[in-house]
Amino acid sequence: MKSAYELAMERLKTGEGDSGKSLSDEQKRQLAEIDEKYKAKIAEREIFLKQKLDAANASGQFTEAEAIRKQLLLEKSRLEDEREEKKNAAR
Repeated sequence: MKSAYELAMERLKTGEGDSGKSLSDEQKRQLAEIDEKYKAKIAEREIFLKQKLDAANASGQFTEAEAIRKQLLLEKSRLEDEREEKKNAAR
């Protein structure tokens, strides 16, 4: 699974990035809406999982804490990839 950064870098290399097409106001609005929605989703997951992470660390369950850290990274990456897919579809 590629991160949003990796996808952006690939687009730049292949010239798919800003290919001279200007976005309409509606597209800009959709892209901003998508960014806002996914920013909120990521923040929600971070808050929830960081609470679980703090609880696991406080109780000395370090293997569980590591699993929660990995879950947080995976979910954040998944949501970022999903956001980029939706943004590409809106363009």
